[in-house]
Amino acid sequence: MRSQAIRYLILPGWQGSPADHWQSHWERVLPNARRVEQADWDQPDRAAWVTALEHAIDAERTPVILIAHSLGCVTVAHWAGQADSDVLRRVRGALLVAPADVERAGCPEPLTGFAPIPRAMLPFPSLLVGSDNDHAASPQRALAMASDWGSEAVILAGAGHINLKSGHRTWESGFVHLYRLQGLVEESARRLA
Repeated sequence: MRSQAIRYLILPGWQGSPADHWQSHWERVLPNARRVEQADWDQPDRAAWVTALEHAIDAERTPVILIAHSLGCVTVAHWAGQADSDVLRRVRGALLVAPADVERAGCPEPLTGFAPIPRAMLPFPSLLVGSDNDHAASPQRALAMASDWGSEAVILAGAGHINLKSGHRTWESGFVHLYRLQGLVEESARRLA
């Protein structure tokens, strides 16, 4: 897959991704990458976040790969369940990193409006990357989300929430997962051809 023919849309989670977060690094180094901006990163509103994603994809004239983190992953699932079919067809795949279990006990109140987590299969290839010690989703819950969404799953050892607090600044090793996703996208395109 030629990266020039793809737009990478970066979807941060709750409170956004600061300049030294891996998503910001990827936005700077990936060709044709752009962040999906939200009006309020601290008090997320599900309808507003889903609408912002719809508008960001609709504004693109090239195919899109979504790169989501935490609450951004749940936003992708909500969006896919109600997306306009013409807009939905532009998405080639999604990398879903450290999805937030917004149904968990003790979930921060600003995130609870994203529950329940959609269980429908995503209509495009996806790869979910979780961790065996993520406070936002146990490995069992991450695997359950992957199963529901039809995502290939990878559970990393000791990676935490795959954010700044867990030491993931540039997360160069994460590109392996993006490349794997792109392989899944190409396999899917061959099957449909």
